[in-house]
Amino acid sequence: MWAYLGARREAQARENVKDTMVGTFAEASVMSLRAGLLAVIRRRPIIATVVLFLSGVIFWGGFNWSLELANTERFCISCHVMRDYVYQEYKITVHYRNRTGVRASCPDCHVPQEWIHKVVRKVQATKELFHWFQGTIDTPEKFAAKRLALAQKVWSSMEATDSRECRNCHEIGSMNAGAQATVAGRMHQLALKWEMTCINCHKGIAHHLPLGFNRDADIDAIHDRLEKEKVKCRTCHRRRAGARNDDD
Repeated sequence: MWAYLGARREAQARENVKDTMVGTFAEASVMSLRAGLLAVIRRRPIIATVVLFLSGVIFWGGFNWSLELANTERFCISCHVMRDYVYQEYKITVHYRNRTGVRASCPDCHVPQEWIHKVVRKVQATKELFHWFQGTIDTPEKFAAKRLALAQKVWSSMEATDSRECRNCHEIGSMNAGAQATVAGRMHQLALKWEMTCINCHKGIAHHLPLGFNRDADIDAIHDRLEKEKVKCRTCHRRRAGARNDDD
């Protein structure tokens, strides 16, 4: 038994010596490489500066290339959950096909254009990758069960940024209300006055509204505010049966 314990101690001592030698060698290698680089910089400062600059350009270019590669509709629908569910809904909307041929694709609506905000959104998307690996919504049933919560999260995010991605194309202050349908023009004017944002009224524009969403609650809130500010009903309901045109 004593012989066995002695052999174990000796083997452990050899392992400790080996680990120490490896660590020392690695440290010496790093120091040697650092000293070599400093020596090159001192002897050839111009060449070293050019090499460092080009290395930075290549790194930056590669990073941005990767960022933009992950910022395309093709990348978004490479996940079957997107391709088979919400993408099919989007394809029948005016944002996908219209008379002018101008298309707002997935990243146009869901990824900021400004670089800093774009990087932040990409970092946040790593959580979505985790759930993709976990299979959190990999079946229609799982997706339907979580859809309302997912939609509310997106809507809250859009409200927090004042519908930033919508306003890349649609700016209320730049709209000609007189050229719009009467109801649309009036509501846009009121939205500007009330400091509302696009998503407050335009939920379900590119995707179906999830089951369980109470659309009437949003409409009731708008009606309550219209009534409070004494906006005439016929501003929106001109062709409805009811009071005379000169009545509220």
